Amino acid sequence: MVLTMYYSFVIFQSMELQKLLYYLTFFFVVLPAGKVSPASLDGVTRDVQLLLSFKGTILNPGVLQNWQPNQNPCYFTGVACKNSRVSALDLSSLPLNSDFRGISSFLMSVERLESLTLKNASISGNLTSASASRCSELLSELDLSGNSLSGSISDISSLSSCSGLKSLNISHNSLTFSVGPRDSGGLRLSFQALDLSYNKLSGQNVVAWVLAGGCNELKYFSVGGNKISGNIPVSSCRSLEYLDVSSNNFSGEVPSFGGCSALQHLDLSTNQFSGDIGAPLLGCQQLRFLNISSNQFSGNIPSFPSGSLLSLLLSANNFQGEIPLHLADACSTLIELDISSNHMHGTVPSSLGSCSSLEYFNLSNNNFSGEFPIETLIQMTSLKKLVLSYNNFDGSLPDSLSMLTHLELLDLSSNNISGSIPPGLCQDSKNSLHELYLQNNLFTGAIPATLSNCSHLVSLDLSFNYLTGRIPSSLGSLSQLRDLVMWFNQFQGEIPQELMYIQTLENLILDNNELTGTIPAGLSNCTNLNWISLSSNQLSGEIPAWIGRLSNLAILKLGNNSFYGSIPPQIGDCQSLIWLDLNSNHLTGTIPPTLAKQSGKIAVALIAGKSYVYLKNDGSSNCHGAGNLLEFAGIRQDELNRVPTRRQCNFTRIYIGKTAYTFNNNGSMIFLDLSYNMLEGSIPKELGNMFYLSVLNLGHNNLTGPIPPEMGSLKSVGVLDLSHNKLEGPIPNSLSGLTLLSEIDLSNNNLSGLIPDSGQLGTFPAFRYANNSGLCGYPLPVACGVGPSASNLQHHKSSRRQTSLAESVAMGLLFSLFCIFGLIIVAVESSKRRKKKDASLDLYIDSRSHSGTVNVSWKLTGAREALSINLATFEKPLRNLTFADLLEATNGFHNDSLISSGGFGDVYKAELKDGSVVAIKKLIHVSGQGDREFTAPS
Repeated sequence: MVLTMYYSFVIFQSMELQKLLYYLTFFFVVLPAGKVSPASLDGVTRDVQLLLSFKGTILNPGVLQNWQPNQNPCYFTGVACKNSRVSALDLSSLPLNSDFRGISSFLMSVERLESLTLKNASISGNLTSASASRCSELLSELDLSGNSLSGSISDISSLSSCSGLKSLNISHNSLTFSVGPRDSGGLRLSFQALDLSYNKLSGQNVVAWVLAGGCNELKYFSVGGNKISGNIPVSSCRSLEYLDVSSNNFSGEVPSFGGCSALQHLDLSTNQFSGDIGAPLLGCQQLRFLNISSNQFSGNIPSFPSGSLLSLLLSANNFQGEIPLHLADACSTLIELDISSNHMHGTVPSSLGSCSSLEYFNLSNNNFSGEFPIETLIQMTSLKKLVLSYNNFDGSLPDSLSMLTHLELLDLSSNNISGSIPPGLCQDSKNSLHELYLQNNLFTGAIPATLSNCSHLVSLDLSFNYLTGRIPSSLGSLSQLRDLVMWFNQFQGEIPQELMYIQTLENLILDNNELTGTIPAGLSNCTNLNWISLSSNQLSGEIPAWIGRLSNLAILKLGNNSFYGSIPPQIGDCQSLIWLDLNSNHLTGTIPPTLAKQSGKIAVALIAGKSYVYLKNDGSSNCHGAGNLLEFAGIRQDELNRVPTRRQCNFTRIYIGKTAYTFNNNGSMIFLDLSYNMLEGSIPKELGNMFYLSVLNLGHNNLTGPIPPEMGSLKSVGVLDLSHNKLEGPIPNSLSGLTLLSEIDLSNNNLSGLIPDSGQLGTFPAFRYANNSGLCGYPLPVACGVGPSASNLQHHKSSRRQTSLAESVAMGLLFSLFCIFGLIIVAVESSKRRKKKDASLDLYIDSRSHSGTVNVSWKLTGAREALSINLATFEKPLRNLTFADLLEATNGFHNDSLISSGGFGDVYKAELKDGSVVAIKKLIHVSGQGDREFTAPS
């Protein structure tokens, strides 16, 4: 029972009486009667003082608002008590913005504190301040993960005053490995759990140094996500249960794990281990989790301890052969089995049907074949995720798949499965299917209306098949669907109005079909749409103005249809639009200046990690538009030969990757293609505000007026096409400042005056300026001026010669740098070259991986480079070549060997004497005395 005392009209004149009042009030009002001694009252006071002192050190004390004087600390945010004393503190995810000095001085000094958790709490500084502070003898657990702590791991020795500390988690910080003479003997502290993962540790002796003090008590040890190499001396760690050394630079044979009788979790993934992995693990009979993915293990899959194994992850190695029968011995307990991205072949053995507990089964990216193994799979009654993509399975899909009622993900993409999509796929009302990926197979027939029975579907991809008929209106009942991807089939009819009911829809990708009619008005209800791709169909009508209300829309592709009318100015209201392709329609009217309205305002990140391919058009008469962006998840690269425009366009550049956010600040559109329409009027000067624009194609319209000088502000533009219009006046000098320009086409207009001779404009071939009756100057053969005097003409030539000489020197330097850079690229790329040459496509593929992301805007990974620079992947190292060799290999740099032209020269395909094919870049031709043609491999 809690007693309440009332004091009124009493004035205490001394501090002793005030302190007495506090104790009495605290005793009767706050604390339970009969459980508190005067000694504990002093302890509680000390606890409160320490907590409030810490609160005074943080920059944002408001996050601990209820930490107040004269209050029971057991009710403070994040505080737990035992016997009325503070015993645990958990301030995780609070923006404390504190230096570790305040932690060590106050929180770690709380007398009865046993556990302190400060995960993701914005803590900075280093651990050295702990050496000057008192630490609770009872503190056994300290979690500082996810902060900004710096310094060396040798600073951990500063925690030696915490004599009871058994568990330290300091992962996801910025610690390094550097030790002085005082610490050369290694870390002398003994832990039961130590987590140093995802710091900035590097070097060969890190693990040995950390374990120098012995590891008899160590049960949990993680150094994953660093750059550590060298030895892993854990054979004497008899109590070790959890070991994670993943994502480092370890190589060679796997370490000895000793008896490893206690080891339950072992993660060696993403290193460079090789050799025999089976033998070192024979004694690890308690092993439950084994991840050796992304290493260099080869040969047949060895035997692993059976009886306890729950997760076996072997992906991205060099294992070969068939699935061994002994794998079934470990199968009865397995929940996860991943053999993906190896060199396995053969069929799926029926013995794997004994994996009745298996929930995740991944055989993707191998060479498995034979009929789809339905009889084996339906015995795996617990399956939730089945991934068999990128193999050679054939046959058809039976309705009996519906027996796997727990199945959430089914990925059969890029196989040879044929027949129709089974109508009974989700006939069991208890089905759990969330993701269905059947793209890049041989499916025929119509989509069964009963597919709507898969009521939990979130992603549906049927692309790159031979499906026919209409898109079923019943799909509108899939109320959780986010991705509807069915491009490159033979669908006919209209887009179902019923899709309007899928308000969760984000990606609607139906390119390259035979769809007719208009864009359904009901799609305006799908306000989460961020990728609409309907290009290369037979759609008509006007582009609806309601598209401007889709605030999440990032990609809009409507090209190669029969849309007419004007471009809705409301499209400029799309706050996230970065890709707009309306090429090859019947659009009229003017270009709305509002298309540039969102410049500098894109601040959302919607499409990250999406697989794409960008096919850059070669500019031939039958090849319309700047290029084609296609969603490309789960599709083999050699299938690009089936893309219809492959026959019209000689794709010399293909870029494959994943979308990523790379704007440092609020961005703008990066791709705008309005070519091959009937647009009139002038080019809006506002387009010059689109400072991240990489591709601008307004060619083949009826545009008039001058080129706005504001276009010179497009500092990121790599491709600029204003050809085949009725533009007039001079080429603005401001275009000389477009330093990233690799392609420009101003031909077939009414332009006049001198081509600016500064910057890159004079480095492009003459045909880029052809058919402008009033245009003159280099590179055109037409001299400027009417009847110039000999002196003026000589002065002009002299001026050009001086400029040319300066350019020659500059290009010589550029050539030297280019050669050095080329050798570096060759050295790197030759070590990574593919083992199989994709002879079916004569093209260059840029599939570089980028990891940097910024959370404000979206653009294609490496968009500026991918859309402007042709990077060749070398199959063989460079060798010494003479100029005569190059002439012979390119047939005298004949146009038949020409691949592309750019601001710094032409690129030719060259077949060398040994039969290898390379690309040769012929640097720009400089006119004047002493002309030279520099050549370099490209």
